[in-house]
Amino acid sequence: MRSMSTTGTSTATQAVTPLDEQTTPAADSAERPLTTADRCDVCDAQAYVRVVMLTGELFFCGHHARKHGENLKEVALLFQDETASLTAGS
Repeated sequence: MRSMSTTGTSTATQAVTPLDEQTTPAADSAERPLTTADRCDVCDAQAYVRVVMLTGELFFCGHHARKHGENLKEVALLFQDETASLTAGS
């Protein structure tokens, strides 16, 4: 049985970026129109709310956005609410 040798290997050094300066692809993305392809992460209904967080983005239907929206607004980088389009034609 061969053992793994650690001689001759180098470790890469990398500068550490403070958390408040770190960005993710989701954090860099601006508001964009939601489409019928965007689905609620909870129930798979059409999404009308997009929440961008440091770790990524979440999508919610109107029902789940109402249920969790207030808590999500406190931690979101972007809270995109298009639920008004549900009643726009009424």
